[in-house]
Amino acid sequence: MKQVVRSVVFYAGYFAALLVIGVLFLPIAPFLPLAGRYRLLNLYNYFLMFWFRIACGVRYDIQGAHHLPDGPCVIQANHQSEWETVFLQVMKPPVCTVLKRELLRLPIFGWGLRLLHPISLDRSKPARAIKQVLGQGVERLNTGLSVLIFPEGTRVEPGERRRYNKSGSVVACRAGVPVLPVAHNAGERWPGRHWVKRPGVLRVRIGEPIETAGRTSDEVLADVEAWIEAQLVEISDIPRPQ
Repeated sequence: MKQVVRSVVFYAGYFAALLVIGVLFLPIAPFLPLAGRYRLLNLYNYFLMFWFRIACGVRYDIQGAHHLPDGPCVIQANHQSEWETVFLQVMKPPVCTVLKRELLRLPIFGWGLRLLHPISLDRSKPARAIKQVLGQGVERLNTGLSVLIFPEGTRVEPGERRRYNKSGSVVACRAGVPVLPVAHNAGERWPGRHWVKRPGVLRVRIGEPIETAGRTSDEVLADVEAWIEAQLVEISDIPRPQ
């Protein structure tokens, strides 16, 4: 019962903050340069991380921030919940996120996303989506933005495993930038398919950048997957499949 009450309190703050963003920040954001938009709209993400910790009794254990590279990179992380989409926006801004096009249709939230130049994909057209990721991903990296790509392609429940896609590694190899691997157990605290949040330790591990120069995308992907999965074995409360 306590978790339910905490979750209700959390979502009250969640939607109140979203309303504030829509009323006060969104009308201003289009007139700012891209870097200014990120700084302004990321205030919402910072608030959500803080409010989630306070309202739901979650403690953060984030290690490896010293591995963040100075220049642009391709960030690849496992995908379990909404929390990591919030955290990864503020971990190394500005970052362009590869996401499903439907998110851009959401009131306020989607409007803000549009202003941050994401790569929005129509998942009903996979061939076109792959071409779009490869083309626009390299373009974003060349302008100084990092690119966030979830190699699993969709949310995967804790304790389950899905084949990793190599599009992020291909983009990194083509642009000549490193891949920054990130592992977390956010789905155990913020479930992807249930609104009730769970107290406990939310662990994040940020790995050393994986260089791409002179390497194939398959080699890079193998390193990314091996590192993320090894970290998940250590930080997950729910056992990982073999």
